[in-house]
Amino acid sequence: MSSRPAQLRGTRQHASAAAVRRRRAAARRRRWFVGLLVVALCALGVKLVAPTFHTAVRDLGSLPLAHEQVIRRQAAQKRLDPALIAGVIYAESKFSDAQSSAGALGLMQLLPSTAHFIAQRTGGSAFTTEDLSTPDVNIAYGSWYLRYLLDRYNENEVLALAAYNGGETNVNKWIAQARDNGTAFTLGDIPFPETRAYVEKVMGAQHDYRRTHAKQLGLEGG
Repeated sequence: MSSRPAQLRGTRQHASAAAVRRRRAAARRRRWFVGLLVVALCALGVKLVAPTFHTAVRDLGSLPLAHEQVIRRQAAQKRLDPALIAGVIYAESKFSDAQSSAGALGLMQLLPSTAHFIAQRTGGSAFTTEDLSTPDVNIAYGSWYLRYLLDRYNENEVLALAAYNGGETNVNKWIAQARDNGTAFTLGDIPFPETRAYVEKVMGAQHDYRRTHAKQLGLEGG
């Protein structure tokens, strides 16, 4: 009879030890599962973010430049900052001849209607839309349009660039609304997110071109 309590105590101790082992094993499995889940989530995050990250690195790490002589010549003729012309080309096409979904053409992405307006104002009677694929013509017309807009908006680059992207009609309306409110129109007041981002991109690229391509653009010492 006296051995039975001892047997019960041994059985209970054995059961308790087994329970502890089971809990520890379960805890290890939970830690393993959580660790695996974290690794999977990290891998998914890297996969989703990587394209954007690499695009940003590409944009920051390379600032293309071509047709420097044409840019310098047009800047001198039209009293423009050559870095501004380069910044517009970068924002519009990154120096790649292309056609937008809206029908804008060439390095400076000019609409045919705008180009024909410029041709009429500059005596380009032989101009055809196909000429916009020629870098010399495209940069000359785009530079003329920039000078026209800067003259129209009293050398205000924000307004000129906003008009280049969003149209003169919209910019004139925004200026009138600001005037009615008794305020000056600023970059932050541009209501079109695309146009506001465009102006910021051009002005940022203009600054970067002045810093990194001063020699090519004839800006050394300027």
